[in-house]
Amino acid sequence: MLPIRRRLLTGGLAAAALSSRASAQASDNVVKIGVMDDMSGPFADQQGMGDVVGARMAIEDFGGRVLGAPIELVFGDMQNRPDVGLGMARRWYDQEKVDAIFGIGNSAVALAVQQLTREKNKINVSIAAGTTDLTGRGCTPNGLHWTYDNYALARGTVSAMIAEGRRKWYFITSDYAFGHSLEANGAAVVRALGGEVVGTSRAPLNEADFSAHLLRAASSGANAVGLAVAGTDLINAVKQMGEFGLLRRGIQPAALLCLLTNIKAIGLDTAQGLVFTEAYYWDQNDQTRAFATRFQRIHGKPPTMFQASIWGAVTHYLNAIRDAGTDAAEPVMAKMRATPINDFMTRNGRIREDGRIIRDMYLMRAKRPDQSRGEWDLLEVVKTIPGDEAFRPAAESECPALRPG
Repeated sequence: MLPIRRRLLTGGLAAAALSSRASAQASDNVVKIGVMDDMSGPFADQQGMGDVVGARMAIEDFGGRVLGAPIELVFGDMQNRPDVGLGMARRWYDQEKVDAIFGIGNSAVALAVQQLTREKNKINVSIAAGTTDLTGRGCTPNGLHWTYDNYALARGTVSAMIAEGRRKWYFITSDYAFGHSLEANGAAVVRALGGEVVGTSRAPLNEADFSAHLLRAASSGANAVGLAVAGTDLINAVKQMGEFGLLRRGIQPAALLCLLTNIKAIGLDTAQGLVFTEAYYWDQNDQTRAFATRFQRIHGKPPTMFQASIWGAVTHYLNAIRDAGTDAAEPVMAKMRATPINDFMTRNGRIREDGRIIRDMYLMRAKRPDQSRGEWDLLEVVKTIPGDEAFRPAAESECPALRPG
């Protein structure tokens, strides 16, 4: 029989453990996650419902509950409009009790939602937005920038093309926050490596006809056209470069944001040799292939880097809730920041003080048609870019969290 003092101590520890488990609970007895993306516009194929599939898979893989509470998922189309995205986020936070918003695949929308999230003391995780302002001037304690950013894309792709001798650049840029940021980052790398920017032009989002921009690029003397556009805009621009004969004249497109589905839509006859930077490719290893196979059974095609990475982001968030014993924003963010990120896509990733996730990136090249072994065998990994080299150094960040003093 245990001595009285030892029995009391043992009983006290057990009671404390039971009390701790009992007090660990989710607010409103539910954890609610929102996925906000372009569901119907130029980015729908690369984010959209595929992001919803990735988030739903993460919830199901987690078991559908955390801290004894059900995990619910809502999603909506922000239509690439800050007013629509902001109104949706406000409704989700105030009326539907959403705890965290993921996706937010438009830079202007993401910047607006991130400030509202701080005001409401919730959590947002930008998956597909590219602007570096999310972890620069617009950084907040409540916001994370998960998959990539425009600095990493520009650094990887521009460096590779300048190494091939393409030193004269013309930029065609989407005329909103994403495009402006991507052009600025790309031009900075060009100049830092001794290249020259010989011209720029701005295209409205969802542009169908790039002929005027391409004619100016062709007459500029450039041997590289930096396409600071995305989604169907990128597809149209690259196809029209081929139609206008720019490729035959040796003027190479630099796809500063390109994804698997974009290459499929362009076709390898035109896209072959196109170099760009990604955070994930489905055919990298056994783990990436296993996830892609599961995803494709549901969605009909392998995931883009956004659709794959939202699984990791949601899983990391749910693990943090479990470990923190609450879904309150501050302790959950502390757990997320303190925990390394390791999953099928990310090895030893980490969250920097400005909210930037530091992960390896990959320089990709579109295959020649005769190299492709199947419908989605479209890319090859040229090299791995270590996370510390891929992203803007902390010393160069404009985020107050990284400023000394």
